[in-house]
Amino acid sequence: MSNLEIGIWSFPALLLLIFLRVPIGLAMFSTGFAGMWMVMGNTRLPLAQLKDLAYSQFSNYSLSIVPMFLLMGYFATLGGMSQSLFKAAENFLGHRRGGVAMAAIGACAGFGAICGSSLATAATMSRVSLPELKRYGYDGGFSTATLAAGGTLGILIPPSVVLVIYAILTEQNIAKLFLAAFIPGVLAAIGYMIAISIYVRMNPGSAGVRAPVPMAERFRALIDVWPVLLVFIAVVGGIYGGIFTPTEGAAVGALGTGIIALTSGGLTWRTLLDSFTDTARSSAMIFFIVLGAAFYNAFLARTRVPQELSSWVVELGMSPLSVLAVILIIYLVLGCFMDSLSMILLTIPIFFPVISALDFGLSPEHVAIWFGILVLIVVEVGLITPPVGMNLFVINAMSPETPMVQTYRAVLYYVASDLVRVVILVAFPSITLFLLP
Repeated sequence: MSNLEIGIWSFPALLLLIFLRVPIGLAMFSTGFAGMWMVMGNTRLPLAQLKDLAYSQFSNYSLSIVPMFLLMGYFATLGGMSQSLFKAAENFLGHRRGGVAMAAIGACAGFGAICGSSLATAATMSRVSLPELKRYGYDGGFSTATLAAGGTLGILIPPSVVLVIYAILTEQNIAKLFLAAFIPGVLAAIGYMIAISIYVRMNPGSAGVRAPVPMAERFRALIDVWPVLLVFIAVVGGIYGGIFTPTEGAAVGALGTGIIALTSGGLTWRTLLDSFTDTARSSAMIFFIVLGAAFYNAFLARTRVPQELSSWVVELGMSPLSVLAVILIIYLVLGCFMDSLSMILLTIPIFFPVISALDFGLSPEHVAIWFGILVLIVVEVGLITPPVGMNLFVINAMSPETPMVQTYRAVLYYVASDLVRVVILVAFPSITLFLLP
């Protein structure tokens, strides 16, 4: 069997391990190691490469941004920022039809601006929003679907851990990717609110009505959101103002949210230790997946699978948009079974050379950024796509009395909103690239 054939057969082997519930990082590492062994004929060279690969991966300065953003999210939760965001949004939107659900989406968008994790955004905002949604008579499935969809904004609205990983894999500028994600993130929040309006009109008994709040109380709640705005402006403004790098901005954000949590009384020695422990645990999980993916992709590079695939696609003579559509559909299918980070690490080294070889009428940098945002959105759809949308399980675990089938039925409205947004951004790349210099 040739090296190329070994590389091709590694895909079904990897998927089999994933279906057998082997952790994704271990599955990619095992497949890569076995493949490297078959290609090189012994174990000595793969073990030597593992030593060099581990050092080259984890000595990457940009990876330090990941634990900083995770820690910022934990501190933001301790500082009560999730509660203040939801309260402010609820006071302005709660009296409208489906308004409390819209407030949950708005609060998720705001929290996503200081938390780069989708699952963390979904879990945090569900603790705040679920009791209020139940209080005002919202259906269980509608409530859980809304929070699962809102949680996806955590990886789209900057900062985003997944975007950082994409930038490292494709050697793109992190700050430019964050900037390009901003408009699609706002469009996502607006699209979800439109989906809520449609849902409550098609299902009139799914949402209750809340009495309007006096204007004075609305602005009082808005004032309580200032810590979130302060941290967001400090981090994002500092990065784009050239004051510090994205990594330094993440550290500033973690420090700022830590100070806010301390002054609000949420940060104690015990919660500080818990935050460090949770950050270390989450970072270790992400870094192990990064290492497994790096070893597997090094094996694929040795078998020349990405290069051969790229050449084959170009020789097919398909239009660039057709190739892009096929790739995005593959992501939609994979999203039903895999988490977002694993998909990015596994597929980008294969698909990115293919996209880079096609002519979309854009500069190579703009193609890379546009493709990254599209991939991020489609990966985000995977987080709420049945049967294995990760966000659906996280939210449903917090509302065990809600049948999963009800959540599945309601979440399809949000999936439809995401698909419409993907079509728009594919047809008009300038929307994604509008803010770039």
